[in-house]
Amino acid sequence: AILVDQSNKIVARAHNRCILDNDPTAHAEILAIRQGAKVCKNYRLNGMTLVATVEPCPMCMGAIINARLDTLVFGAFDEKGGAAGSVYNLSDDDRLNHQLKLIPGVMEKECRELMQGFFRERR
Repeated sequence: AILVDQSNKIVARAHNRCILDNDPTAHAEILAIRQGAKVCKNYRLNGMTLVATVEPCPMCMGAIINARLDTLVFGAFDEKGGAAGSVYNLSDDDRLNHQLKLIPGVMEKECRELMQGFFRERR
């Protein structure tokens, strides 16, 4: 995942480290948000965009909403646990205190193939 500011400058980048760190919360989105908050010295990342290969899970969408990101861009949908339109749509829940713009399905086929290859190597 990458986090970019309003001028499209990359502020943070991260990849999934759950297995490496023995940490179930070490998803790429969470790590990029943590890194971005440190760089910006603010936990609110107003005006920023997160770009991810796959639709975020509920945990990551919670962090995205709490960080007040403006936009989420992702490639492949996660039909088993996605929280930005597939299974849940937390980004559009008006009961929450922040909504964000979604740009789903960017290079969807390529992202899906990339993830399938990644998981094939893991098994």
